[in-house]
Amino acid sequence: MIDPHVHLRDFHEQHKETVAHGLDVAFRAGLDGVFEMPNTDPPLVSKKVIKDRLDLADRVGVPVFHGVYGGLTGNADQVKEMVDTWKELFPRVVGLKLYAGRSTGTLSVMSPQEQEKIIQALSFLGFTGVLAVHCEKESCFRHELYDPDIPFSHTLLRPPESEVESIIDIISYARKASFKGTLHICHISTARSVAEVEKARKAKDIRITCGITPHHALLYDELMKEKNGHLLRMNPPLRPEKIQKAMLALLFKGKIDWIETDHAPHLLPEKNRASGIPGLPFYPHFIRRLCGMGMSDELVRQLTHSSICDTFRIDIKNTGRTPVFNLEGEYEFDAFALMKV
Repeated sequence: MIDPHVHLRDFHEQHKETVAHGLDVAFRAGLDGVFEMPNTDPPLVSKKVIKDRLDLADRVGVPVFHGVYGGLTGNADQVKEMVDTWKELFPRVVGLKLYAGRSTGTLSVMSPQEQEKIIQALSFLGFTGVLAVHCEKESCFRHELYDPDIPFSHTLLRPPESEVESIIDIISYARKASFKGTLHICHISTARSVAEVEKARKAKDIRITCGITPHHALLYDELMKEKNGHLLRMNPPLRPEKIQKAMLALLFKGKIDWIETDHAPHLLPEKNRASGIPGLPFYPHFIRRLCGMGMSDELVRQLTHSSICDTFRIDIKNTGRTPVFNLEGEYEFDAFALMKV
């Protein structure tokens, strides 16, 4: 199994988690590989920092494939450096990441014009790998509905429309640029978003994939009204239960390409403002839950391994190791404890 979307912290955020700890948890959860996102501190936006990160993971010595995404900014020279770094260090640099909306850290490109220029530059530079995109359009945010002291209001701040409209934008930019890579929509959370991806697939003029997190498949926004609801804050936020059930159904129908945990731990005192929850300890439980609900072995293999290897063109051996299921104690709080799953 492979988790192609994790945040392992470390560097200046060792108080949240270290790469050593994250990789160890991934190994014991039965994973054969993890792909790390670039919004670290400092972010993975230069060849030097990326090599430092890869060296750090190599020194850990855990037998789990560790790859990273190069982060993209609005600077043309920086975009070129990331493409060159990907070409040189692939498959350890698995692809590139664009934050088309503000999330944890400072690595975001909110201007639609700059987003389009980045995709044009990637096409011009001959990038043919995976461009993973965090899609949330800031102009659709409802700031007037947000109250930091009311956890549920985070779901109102970032409505489904912000994700859908951002996906429409990114697909449009990729088409205009004749983008030859694969456009990947990270942590997709609404059925309308999946519909936009499906339309793009059928048009066959760009390659496009999408992934879902366990929390968007199982959890819903009303849980944030309960005790410790602030601990369920993430970007994009949890959606209404009707949408959550639709997303789970779409997963079973094979409309989503793979599972990605978006593992992103924080300290408990930080969670009043910080977005992200631990996902690695729950990974084997989620797969077991899907199997218990009748998902076929073949679809499980696609969602956890083969679709990822085929899309990224990275051969990661599926060891079939038996995961450890009692990993909840690795973190002070596991969001999924709020549901008996």
